[in-house]
Parts: sequence; C-alpha cells; structure tokens
Amino acid sequence: MNRNPSNDGTRELLQWGSGTLAVGLLCALLAKCFLGGIDAFGAHTNGGWFALIVSLMCMPFGLMLTVLGAAKWLRNRRLRG
Repeated sequence: MNRNPSNDGTRELLQWGSGTLAVGLLCALLAKCFLGGIDAFGAHTNGGWFALIVSLMCMPFGLMLTVLGAAKWLRNRRLRG
C-alpha cells in the first residue's frame, strides 16, 4: 500500500472548496449589503435574488469540499508522522 501518494487530490479539494465557499460568502455579502438587502420574503432586487441563489448553492458545496479536504489532509499528516 502506498502510504505517501504524491497526488491524492487533497490540495485540489482544499483549493476548490475554499474558493467555492468564498464565492458563496461574497455573493451573500453582496446580496445583503449592496443589492437591496434580504428579509423574510427574500431579496428585494433581481440582482439580489441572483446573488442569493448563487450563495445558497455555493456555500453548502464549498463547505463540504473544504471539510473533506481538511479531513484528508489531517489523515495524510497522521499517516506520515
């Protein structure tokens, strides 16, 4: 069994996961502060709705990828040490 793979996808998971999460957070911030705001009924403008939809798609997926990448990184670190 290869205990030290040169490329097991951990770096890509962390990069893409954190990037996707950052886009989701940026869209949520834009919808809240610059695109009309969000209340109990949703966004107030069309751009706000678009940003809200993108943020609600990106944040869970980005979080999942980031957590998976972090778990793989911790496992690789434990196996090396």
